[in-house]
Amino acid sequence: MAVQVETNRRVTMASRPEGFPQESDFTLEEVEAPSAGPGEVLVRTHWLSVDPYQRGRMSSARSYAKGLELGDVITAQAVGEVIESNDSRYEPGDFVLGQLGWQDYAVARGGVLRKIPPGIEPQLALHVLGATGLTAYFGLLDVAQPVPGDTVVVSGAGGAVGSVAGQIARIMGCRTVGIAGGADKQEDLRDLYRFDEAIDYKTGDLRSAVKAACPDGVDVYFDNCGGEISAAVHSRVNIGARIAICGQVSQYNVERPQPTFHPGFLIVVRARMQGFLVSDYAPRFVEAIPRLARWVMNGDIRYRETVTEGLENAPRAFIGMLNGENRGKALVKL
Repeated sequence: MAVQVETNRRVTMASRPEGFPQESDFTLEEVEAPSAGPGEVLVRTHWLSVDPYQRGRMSSARSYAKGLELGDVITAQAVGEVIESNDSRYEPGDFVLGQLGWQDYAVARGGVLRKIPPGIEPQLALHVLGATGLTAYFGLLDVAQPVPGDTVVVSGAGGAVGSVAGQIARIMGCRTVGIAGGADKQEDLRDLYRFDEAIDYKTGDLRSAVKAACPDGVDVYFDNCGGEISAAVHSRVNIGARIAICGQVSQYNVERPQPTFHPGFLIVVRARMQGFLVSDYAPRFVEAIPRLARWVMNGDIRYRETVTEGLENAPRAFIGMLNGENRGKALVKL
């Protein structure tokens, strides 16, 4: 029987951000609720993801995915409960993951959703057992290819992806150095995520701190930041180093992004630098998720969540994440 839902709240892009986003760039709207058509599923959202890549979708610059237009619902992965299904693979009460956006209710084709197995906390599918964990997994293991004994440096290490990347490096037998901002994140890096060294980029001379933490140089750099942080790490990379470009969050809100390095640097150290998108590895998610789940269950991977309550506060959570206010994964709970 069809579920009667009359209204739907959603957050849309009111204006294209210039520089750092403001709350005025977003609008909370109330519209008629959607209904599921043939082969579709109606989902009530419970958890929303807040991620740096969303800033790129708000720009008109060329990127790997189509940008948002004014009035569009803010794109985001979300976890929700099926309340109406016209797809035999899903039943009311199932929890699913999908690119559902910042809204109370969403309709999606069944084929683009992923059912969340019972027995796990649903929001974990948005980070350690979802895009966050998968990004760290493939970016580190496939792109950077660490070997036991390597020194692995992770920037943005107190965030969702960086914290997992560092822990996977530790599992692989590497020495781990995390870079993050603030005393609370240094505590997380050392005590929760068990990095061997933690650097606060907000205090002291960063290049000297990287040199002290990496006396034998850097073999692998998992780059979430770009900018001055990455320049400091590049000054210490060893011959044959591997650099995985996951994100460039320091550059997302500047009008004219600045290059982090001179290409000749790669020649001098015979290093390999490669960007990647987690979606490129979609056929192999079934390989990675069980492995990540085992690491979470046995305590090899730990996590922290920064949860903001209420759809209306999603823009504030997003802006806070870009400011580095989150510890671990930034989520919005509806």
